[in-house]
Amino acid sequence: MERIVFCNGRFVPEDQARVSVFDRGFLFGDAVYEVVAVLGGAMIDNDLHMARLERSLEALNIQMPMPRAQIEAVQAELIARNAMTEGTVYLQVSRGEADRDFLYSPDLTPTLIAFTQARKLAATKGQTEGVAVDLAPDPRWARRDIKTTMLLGQVMAKAEARARHFDDVWLVGDDGFVTEGASSTAFIVTPEGRIRTRANSQAILPGCTRRALLRLCEEKSVSIEERPFTPEEAKAAAEAFLTSSSAFVTPVIRIGDAKIGDGRPGPLTRRLQTLYLDTAFGRSHYAAAF
Repeated sequence: MERIVFCNGRFVPEDQARVSVFDRGFLFGDAVYEVVAVLGGAMIDNDLHMARLERSLEALNIQMPMPRAQIEAVQAELIARNAMTEGTVYLQVSRGEADRDFLYSPDLTPTLIAFTQARKLAATKGQTEGVAVDLAPDPRWARRDIKTTMLLGQVMAKAEARARHFDDVWLVGDDGFVTEGASSTAFIVTPEGRIRTRANSQAILPGCTRRALLRLCEEKSVSIEERPFTPEEAKAAAEAFLTSSSAFVTPVIRIGDAKIGDGRPGPLTRRLQTLYLDTAFGRSHYAAAF
């Protein structure tokens, strides 16, 4: 079945979707995006993604392309038209189309594109067995809290990590502390059993899965300490894991050259995996897989 995408206000076959070469998203990376997970045909944490989309657009002074309810209707329609039960829905909003100029007109009409990607998200090999993450200097701009499409730093870091036979990479800021993963939030569990992750600021993206997990931990009286940690603290952790919209809660079993714990996903990470999927999707074979 040919994939249907949303482009320029219409649902069209993917080979008919076109965006102008004068779109500022193409010329300047003047655009933001969101990726929403779908399990069992239902979107996960979409309210958090829509709130972050609005926040990112406001930070860049880009108008919402349509009311939130209409965007959610587009997402649902794409899932239905593509008969997708598991995968992601990608949204991208650019400032719009205009002749190339660093200064932009305030009355540009934003460009909205959206499409689905069917793929396995839950009970993946990484989630069941854990992943190894590299450590690399953070090359990105200062406003990492805005989910822009300017991802070249992350692309370069992930490519280098893959070349070094790592599954992913955590980035280290000029202050010597881990900021976040190239496309995820970084967590460690100290030898004393405390979960740590960096507090939200302009240095990191406010992850939607991070926020959902912190909310669940508060409900279940699982304590999480929001403060930075160094690569050395990460390597000495009892457990480590990462969160993202498409990886959910994924154990980290090696950081750089250091094995974490006994080199297998730890018990607290397993508990958080099950807690998140039980809440997001309901009790199912997904949660049971852990």
